[in-house]
Amino acid sequence: MISSVRLKPLTWHPHIAPVELSEATTEQLDAMKVTPSAKKVSEYVRTLVHDPESYVARTVLFNAIMYVEGGLARPDRELGALGASIVNGCKFCAVVHARRHAELTNSDDLVTALYLDKPEALGPRDAAIYSLARRLSAAPSQATADDIASLRSVGMDDIEIIDLIHAISIFGWANRLMHVLGHAESG
Repeated sequence: MISSVRLKPLTWHPHIAPVELSEATTEQLDAMKVTPSAKKVSEYVRTLVHDPESYVARTVLFNAIMYVEGGLARPDRELGALGASIVNGCKFCAVVHARRHAELTNSDDLVTALYLDKPEALGPRDAAIYSLARRLSAAPSQATADDIASLRSVGMDDIEIIDLIHAISIFGWANRLMHVLGHAESG
């Protein structure tokens, strides 16, 4: 039995001063309305919104990939994001998506296995998803037809596979934005 890993949220600190809401232009304020969380406009969002046009384009795409109804199940999208973030060394995104996966599945078994570097503890579907996330993130050319066959062998259809590839791939971009624009640390 693997003892459970509890991940505490990290704090992201920008290297570029975020836009202050009180000083934001109308275009910047309108752009921030596409933020997935209506609860809080984070420092990350306020950093990206220096360029409101690219922020909207990025966020609409991100939302369509990660939060769309239908296709790949949300926990599987989160596992793809988690695998990519681990490979890309983005601790902030890895913790966010590990916690989301655990919340969505009501279990931290998968997260514990990954953080203790015990991928052999994963079930066949999760192992196939995690394997593709690692291979595609390490070097896109490492992902092959064998990876697709592995996903099909655990019951995934073409739409789910495409959704997974999108979720993994967008984190190649998202992780790089996080790294260049700031850094994460505990508490």
